[in-house]
Amino acid sequence: MLSRTSRILTYVCAALYLVLGGSLFFLPETLAPVFAWKVTAFMTMTIGGWCIGNAWLAYISARRWTWGLVRTSLIFLWLFGFFECYVLIAFRSKIQTGHPIAWLYIVTLVVNLFTALFGIYDWFKLRPARESFSEFAPWWMRLAVAGFVVLVAGLGLYGVFAQVGWPFTEGQIFPEVMSIFTLRSFGFFYTALALAPIPLIWEKGLPPLLYHALAAYGFIVAITAAAFVYLDLFDFSAQPGGLAYFGAYLIVGIPLFFVFLMYRKSMTAR
Repeated sequence: MLSRTSRILTYVCAALYLVLGGSLFFLPETLAPVFAWKVTAFMTMTIGGWCIGNAWLAYISARRWTWGLVRTSLIFLWLFGFFECYVLIAFRSKIQTGHPIAWLYIVTLVVNLFTALFGIYDWFKLRPARESFSEFAPWWMRLAVAGFVVLVAGLGLYGVFAQVGWPFTEGQIFPEVMSIFTLRSFGFFYTALALAPIPLIWEKGLPPLLYHALAAYGFIVAITAAAFVYLDLFDFSAQPGGLAYFGAYLIVGIPLFFVFLMYRKSMTAR
């Protein structure tokens, strides 16, 4: 596995994201006006959901710390750090730093980026061996991963390249109009989600797929909860695309819950 230093840095990321995510998630109305850029309360709570998801993913990865099980989760964390730091640099002229929450967001991303750089260095230096697993993943799991990658990559790349006024950027799916800054942040988040599990399409062992799903489950729970809190923003009759926003998380989240129950012995055995 990677070094103890990489593990400590991953724990630090978990702690920072927990504090940041908890603040944004539970105080969105208060922190939206003073966040790092112009966002609404719903956007603030959703970004808080990402951060809570990152905290859970980083924590469970650092706690397990077995390369074959957590490598794709670490890949996501590293990609997220690279991508979101790029967004901050690209939109640096629009960043507002008058409140500590903005600095906490920036510092957390910088620590995440440093963790990614050190982790990649660690990987090149140590080349951790891939474990073999006695339990094999059923074909439908790998097919589900491939479908997830294609769908989420499409959403992510659209957010990365879309301009304000393009289809689906003015409340048709997400119920509020996003600035380019917010579009890019959302787009790169989804792009990282899509790219990280690509190695699992060819993974024959069952545990790596289960642990990646478990590590990413925090995103589903937190982001869906934020959407339910701001349910009144959705007008499903005028903008039925909002159903897709809910449906995407529920269609993934509900079946995964039953998969965890089905394979709970396989997960607790490691």
